[in-house]
Amino acid sequence: MLQELIDKIKKYNPTGDFTIISKAYDFAVDAHQGQKRVSGEDYIIHPTAVAEILADLNMDNAAIAAGMLHDVVEDTKYSYNDIKELFGEEVAMLVDGVTKLGKLEYRTKEEQQAENLRKMFIAMAKDIRVILIKLADRLHNLRTLKYMIKEKQYETAKETIEIYAPIAHRLGIYKIKWEMEDLSLRYIDPERYYELVEKVAKKRKEREEYINSVIKTLEDKNKEMGILAQIEGRPKNFYSIYKKMYHQNKAFEQIFDLTAVRVIVDTVKDCYGVLGIVHTLWKPIPGRFKDYIAMPKPNMYQSLHTTVIGPDGEPFEVQIRTWEMHKTSEYGIAAHWKYKEGKSSQNEFDEKLKWLRQMLEWQNEVRDTKEFMETLKIDLVIDEVYVFTPKGDVIDLPVDSTPIDFAYKIHSAIGNKCVGGKINGKIVPLDYKLQNGDIVEIITSTNSNGPSRDWLKIVKSSQAKNKIRQWFKKEKRDDNIQKGKDILDKEVKKLSNSLSIPIKNEWMESVYKRFGLHSMEDLYASLGYGGLTLNQIMMKLKEEIRKNQKIEVKEEEQLEKQIKSAQNKKKSTNTGIRVKGVENILVRFSKCCNPVPGDEILGYITKGRGVSIHRRDCPNAKDLISEPERLVEVEWNTQSTVSYNADIQVKANDRQGLLAEITSIVNESKINIVSFYSRTSKDKTANINFILEINDIEQLNKLIRRFRRIEGVVDVFRAKQ
Repeated sequence: MLQELIDKIKKYNPTGDFTIISKAYDFAVDAHQGQKRVSGEDYIIHPTAVAEILADLNMDNAAIAAGMLHDVVEDTKYSYNDIKELFGEEVAMLVDGVTKLGKLEYRTKEEQQAENLRKMFIAMAKDIRVILIKLADRLHNLRTLKYMIKEKQYETAKETIEIYAPIAHRLGIYKIKWEMEDLSLRYIDPERYYELVEKVAKKRKEREEYINSVIKTLEDKNKEMGILAQIEGRPKNFYSIYKKMYHQNKAFEQIFDLTAVRVIVDTVKDCYGVLGIVHTLWKPIPGRFKDYIAMPKPNMYQSLHTTVIGPDGEPFEVQIRTWEMHKTSEYGIAAHWKYKEGKSSQNEFDEKLKWLRQMLEWQNEVRDTKEFMETLKIDLVIDEVYVFTPKGDVIDLPVDSTPIDFAYKIHSAIGNKCVGGKINGKIVPLDYKLQNGDIVEIITSTNSNGPSRDWLKIVKSSQAKNKIRQWFKKEKRDDNIQKGKDILDKEVKKLSNSLSIPIKNEWMESVYKRFGLHSMEDLYASLGYGGLTLNQIMMKLKEEIRKNQKIEVKEEEQLEKQIKSAQNKKKSTNTGIRVKGVENILVRFSKCCNPVPGDEILGYITKGRGVSIHRRDCPNAKDLISEPERLVEVEWNTQSTVSYNADIQVKANDRQGLLAEITSIVNESKINIVSFYSRTSKDKTANINFILEINDIEQLNKLIRRFRRIEGVVDVFRAKQ
């Protein structure tokens, strides 16, 4: 495997020194010794595959060595310092950039995902190779996703579509983006994916014949005009077709660029020459021409795109680009990477990554996990619209942006003083949606009172939203401080009373420092304007109390202590359940099994919801038994007059009058129906679900026996939610 990797690198770096790569390979083999992938293969297969993908991107030796070592810190006994000592600071920094924050505690999986992404983006800003290693890692995991369980397959594929494929798009690495999207689609919507594969395959032969005919015609005309060009058919990736069919409600036959031709020439002049030839041979479709050479995409992509009506009236797309543009379209930022032979200057490279710096700006402001993830997903996948300043400079903004977005893109002071906008010389409302080619002029006023909170609802760019929030944060600081102080002081006092201890100032100081703030006023202000939530602050405060006072503040632990310290005497609760050793404790019946008197039951201490009662044969109870310290003895109170909900499912051959007969029996038994719903499958099997008020298991069993005697009933059983 090592030799194959080095042979691949030699194709673009024939005189390189590969000592560090051989050393990294040997170290990774030793570090992952005995570890297996889910497929059963030796773990070293994965880091070697990641290194090979990086070699396909023509990356340098340090990046490839880091790709080989990317899982060592996370999954083995070796640390960051070990990598630094053996391979140097550069490789260690790259490995650290892709290492997850796995050892920290988070309340939710989404919070952990958000913090890992924050860490990765900060590392990306220092060195773009971090994300290239991460993309290579994710791509190989997708290639081997078939070995994972279905839930993990869907989760990984969905995260890829929402985060990693859009990052590859933003970096212009279409080679990786397209493969990621197609592999992910297979697990997100397998039925439609294979249906699409079949549709594409059915017409492949005739499509290839058609394209070959078009290529021959174009080649002959190019030679006649003295233009040297390589012409090839371009297959469209399945996910692009899927999006147009199912997100834009287009029929398979309506997708014009399903059939496409790519023309690669030597010069920009030849690009426009070929365009003229194409439009001479075939009629262009209005509105389907895009000049990404004059106005490149933010990810550096350049090409001419045109869609024409070809032979037999069938439309097809033509893409025209130079060899340099083609290299950029395949490898994106990797083709312009600043460390490679000094081809790109620092300023040029930084300009290409402007979007990343802007993303880092707003993510430092957004503390709420949910808001961070939602904004990130929108910012990564959003399409652009290109507009002009009055001086003719091109400005790119998210689709559906408004003059306000434009104003803040120019400068925050212009956005804050904006009172109106002119599009192509005409005054428009501030919620006008900008169109490609619009010339935008912003009307400002020194008498403006600043932005309106309503603007947050109509702007589309994260930059504009962030600048508007910053204005309110600064201008309304005193109000925010007072508002935050009122909210936090009340909650802190409540916590202090429940624990019977005063909350120390040094604990609060530690809390605001953990959020990167400088004072309690900053903490109050952040809470007041919504930068931090009360829940986030209280979670950090409770962690400080646990660390300093060894006091357990979780609700379930308080409950457990209450149960274990109480006297062993039976007290009745109004739920019909006795909890051994405790009186007046919250008891709830689990909806997954809806126990009723007569069922064998167990009690489980839950977070903030008292004791949950499960049937012993409930599937969820099997998992609970593995935590005996949270189980508590419970029993039915036979003197109780409380009624209980039971979920019954009746499966029967559908016929007229079936439901009436079933409900008649329920009425005769004097049992109340809380709710019911029924559905009939294609094979005429009726499934009827009842939630009934039952006194005990005997009454329930008697009803079930009567149901089973009904004509056509196949089965009756206790349903599980």
